[in-house]
Amino acid sequence: MIPAPARLSAWDLVAVGLAGLRARRGRAVLSALGVAIGIASMVAVLGISAVSGAGLQEQLARVGTNVLTVGPGHSILGSEASLPLESVARVSHIPGVVGATAIGYVNGATARRTDLIDPAITNGVGVAAARLDLLATLKGTVRSGTFLNAATARYPAVVLGTYAADRFGIDRPGRQIFVAGRWMTVIGILDPLPLAPDLDAAALVGWPYAERELGFDGHPTTVYERSTDDRVTTIAKALAATANPEHPDQVQVSRPSDALTAELAARAAFNGLFLGLGAVALLVGGIGIANVMVISVLERRQEIGLRRSLGATRGQIRLQFVVEAVALSLCGGVTGTIVGLAASLLFAFAQGWPLALPAQVITLGVTAAVLVGVVSGLYPARRAAALTPTEALATR
Repeated sequence: MIPAPARLSAWDLVAVGLAGLRARRGRAVLSALGVAIGIASMVAVLGISAVSGAGLQEQLARVGTNVLTVGPGHSILGSEASLPLESVARVSHIPGVVGATAIGYVNGATARRTDLIDPAITNGVGVAAARLDLLATLKGTVRSGTFLNAATARYPAVVLGTYAADRFGIDRPGRQIFVAGRWMTVIGILDPLPLAPDLDAAALVGWPYAERELGFDGHPTTVYERSTDDRVTTIAKALAATANPEHPDQVQVSRPSDALTAELAARAAFNGLFLGLGAVALLVGGIGIANVMVISVLERRQEIGLRRSLGATRGQIRLQFVVEAVALSLCGGVTGTIVGLAASLLFAFAQGWPLALPAQVITLGVTAAVLVGVVSGLYPARRAAALTPTEALATR
């Protein structure tokens, strides 16, 4: 009687599959690299997307979506209009408004690091008069030093936005800069203002000092208004007519938080593009694994014939090569997942954003690697299993 073929245990099956990888390590590493690149790209895109989305959501939750800005539009002749002197007071009296403030750019005034720069060079930092409640309304913070108060707003003191400070190379208060032809002392440096990004590159001085010394006419350039959440839409409709009753058509009303929301949508669109590129890299990696496995079958025909002659079934031969392909792809997938997660963590650390990495990202990376291995190994495995012992042993 012919004895029944022995069944391979799961451990034996894995050991046989890994033996082929150990015998051809250089080829295995290069084949797994393609899968690793594809998986790393996909995991990094999803991880960075989750981190940046959480960061933007945190910013929105911190600064709120209930801030509206009022700015001058254009007159009927096309020239730039101006907001009335009383626009801030008028806006603050609207029911539901909890805070109203303003900044006003000083025409022709620029801030420079030194007085040795030719005045004809007009690319200095813009100078804006700021009201004392600006940071409270925008929920901004000071990186170092202090903001303007009732005392410093009347003297040559200046607060720099974060980009303006970086441009001047100033990292702490106490330094002096040349503003509109006079030296002024830096008393504070702001953190970035998500709701007023234009102020990040500005030099802020006190409203009274700007009117008395810099020739500021007192007309606001931008009015910032914060209201209760349930009144935002209603107040937005009334802002233009309230800020400038005589010419409401010359007023522009916007919602700064819409820019952050649009950034979230733009990131989602780019995520689809990068995921597609990662999928292409993963496909190329899978084709590479299939190619390596086909070559492996051709090179190991005698080994296949010997195992078949010793009682191995077609199914066992098929499983051997499928396991080898899955192990090869899984090694690349695990490596790629680790690299992608590391990139996401570094991005979160660099941006100072929360580490929001969903578990689905890790699951996706490992699952995609296994699927690529199975699909890539099916054809070579079937080709190996189709060889008869005599046909395989006769090959040299």
